[in-house]
Amino acid sequence: MSSGTEAIDRKQRIRDRYRGVDTSELEVIPAKIVEGLGESTSIRRVAAYVRVSTDNDEQTSSYELQKNYYTDYIKAQPGWEFVGIYDDEGISGTSLAHRKGMQQLIEDCKAGKIDLILTKSIARFARNIVDCLSVIETLKNLDPPVGVKFEADNIYTLDSNGRMILTILASVAEEESHSKSIIMNWSIDRRFSRGLFLTPALLGYDQDEDGNLMVNQDESQTVKVIYYLYLNGFSLKDIAELLTDYERKTKLGNTEWNPGTIAGIIANERHCGDVLARKTFTPNFLTHKAKKNNNDRTQYRQRDHHEAIVSRDVFNAANHLRASRTYKRKNHPLPVLSVVDDGILRGYVPFDKDWTGFSAEEYREASESVMREKQSNTVEVRNRLDLTGYEVVRAQYFATLQNPAMTISNGRLRFNAACLKKFDDVEYVELLLNSVDRCIAIRPCEKSNPNAIRWGRLKEGRWCANTLGCRGLAKALFDIMEWDEDLKYRFRGQLVEQGGDKLMLFELDQPEMIKVEEIVLPPKEEESEGETVKKTIYIFPPEWAGTFGQPITSVAQIGILQQEHYAGNWDVLRPASEIKEMNIFTADGLNTLLHEAEEIMEGWIDIDGGKQNVNAAEGAGIGD
Repeated sequence: MSSGTEAIDRKQRIRDRYRGVDTSELEVIPAKIVEGLGESTSIRRVAAYVRVSTDNDEQTSSYELQKNYYTDYIKAQPGWEFVGIYDDEGISGTSLAHRKGMQQLIEDCKAGKIDLILTKSIARFARNIVDCLSVIETLKNLDPPVGVKFEADNIYTLDSNGRMILTILASVAEEESHSKSIIMNWSIDRRFSRGLFLTPALLGYDQDEDGNLMVNQDESQTVKVIYYLYLNGFSLKDIAELLTDYERKTKLGNTEWNPGTIAGIIANERHCGDVLARKTFTPNFLTHKAKKNNNDRTQYRQRDHHEAIVSRDVFNAANHLRASRTYKRKNHPLPVLSVVDDGILRGYVPFDKDWTGFSAEEYREASESVMREKQSNTVEVRNRLDLTGYEVVRAQYFATLQNPAMTISNGRLRFNAACLKKFDDVEYVELLLNSVDRCIAIRPCEKSNPNAIRWGRLKEGRWCANTLGCRGLAKALFDIMEWDEDLKYRFRGQLVEQGGDKLMLFELDQPEMIKVEEIVLPPKEEESEGETVKKTIYIFPPEWAGTFGQPITSVAQIGILQQEHYAGNWDVLRPASEIKEMNIFTADGLNTLLHEAEEIMEGWIDIDGGKQNVNAAEGAGIGD
C-alpha cells in the first residue's frame, strides 16, 4: 500500500473516533453552581478593610467616613453578619510588611471567621501587584474560599473574570504609585536646589509662622550639655542616663533618654547652623526603605542657614570623635595631638592605640615640628667614631624567647613576657611613635594616663602578656610603612636604661614578616584525601641576602636614643606638649566646655530643686 493511501486511512480513523458515542449512553453530573455575590441565600460573615496613607486631618476624615459607611452598609444587608472593620491608618499601600490591620485580616480569614471582604478600591487594598495578587490567591484557595469585593472597581475576586481584570487594574495602581514617587522626588529636588529645605521638629529649635528655625533657649542648654560632655569623654550611655536623671525633656516631651537619641543629636548638622539636605533617600518606592546617601543622589548644603547652638568646631570635633568607631570612648576625652619637645624622646608622639582620627601625615608633621633643631645638633656625634665596613647584626638571627618582642597583626597588638620582665613590676605603659625615625618607644606611666595600656598582668607570681586591640596604631603604621595587611609583623625590642630610667625601643624598619598558609599534605592512602595543615612562613626582605646585618658608618646610625645617652639628656617621663595649631581643641579648651556644661546643669538643679538631680550630678562626676 502506498504512503499516500496510509495517510488517508489514518485521518479517517481519527475522524471516526472523534464522532464520539451516543449521548444517551452518558450520565451527566452537573457542577456546583457558583453563586454570584448578590445571589447567595446563605449567611455570609462580612468584614471591611479600610486604609489611608497619611495622618493629616483630611485623610483622617476619609478614614472615619469609610469605617462608618461599611459598618452601616454591612449591618443593613439581609443575610450578612458583621465581623468588623480592619484598618491601617497612616500606612503606605506599597508594602504589606507594616500593615498590621491587613495581616490580622488574613489570619482571621485563615481561621474561618470571614466569608467576604469589602474594600473601597484596589489602590486602597494594595499598590504592589505581587502583594495584591498573592493575598487574593491565598484567600481564594482557602476552604471555603474568601472573596474580596472592590466597590469602586466593581470587581469580585471569585468571579471567573475577576482575576484578569484585577491584574490589569493592580498594574495601573502600581504604576500610579511609581509616578507619584517620581513626581514627589522631582518636587523635593527642585525645593532643595532653591534652598527651600524641610524643617522637621528638632531639639533646641522652634519654628516661627514661616517655618524658620528659632533657638529654644531651654532646649538649647540640653543640646550644649550633650556636645560638651561627649567631647570630654562621657559615653552616649552616660549622657542618656544623666539627662534621664535630670528629667530633661526630649523634643517629644519624654524624659527617658537612650544612646541612639544622643547619637542622632550629635550627628545633626543643624545644631551648628548648617543644613544638609537629602542625607538619605528611598531607592525602591515599593519597600519605602531609606538608605544612607553616599553620593547616590545630589545633596544640598547651606552653611549658616540659621542661628547655631554650638560652634562648627564643636560639631566637627564631636563627629570626628564619633567617627572612630573602634575608639573606647568611656572616660576618654577627644584625643589631642601632642609631642615630646625635649629629652631622649624628643619628637615622639604619645599614641592612643584605639584612636583612628589622626592621619599618618599628621603624626609625621607632629614629630618634625620639634626635630629640625635636633637633627642639626647631632652632626658632631655622628663623626665621633668611624665604623665604616662594620655591620650591626640583626636581632632576628639570634632571636629567643628571652628577647623582648612586639607583634602587630589584624588590628591586634601583643608584647611577649620578656618585655614585661625587663620593666620589672610596671603594669601600665604608654606608646609613643616617631614616624620620622620610624620607631615606637614604650615608657612606664600611671593608670590615669589617657593613653595608658595594661600590657600584662601578674598570674600566680608570673607576668602574663595581654593581647590588645590597636586599630588606631595599626592603621597609622600600615600607612606609614606601606605594609601588607595580610602579614604579621614582629619587632625585636631594645631596652635602654640609665639609673632608674627605662625605655624600650622597637625599630619599624627591621620587622620579621610572618605569613600563615594552608598546605594540603599528600594522602597516606590512595583513596583518602590529604590533610590540610597550617604552616608558618617567615619572610625576609631580599636585600638581606648575603649579609648578617645593616652597614653603619658611625655610632649615630646604631640608634637615635644612644646619641641622646651620650649627651646625657634623658628626661624619660617628660610630658608631651600640645601642638595648638594641629588641634581643633586643646585640653584647656575641652575643660572650658566641661565647665560650661557644669554651670548649665547647676542651673537645672536650681530650677528643679530636686535631690535626685543633685545626686545625678555627683554620680556623673560633674563639678569634681
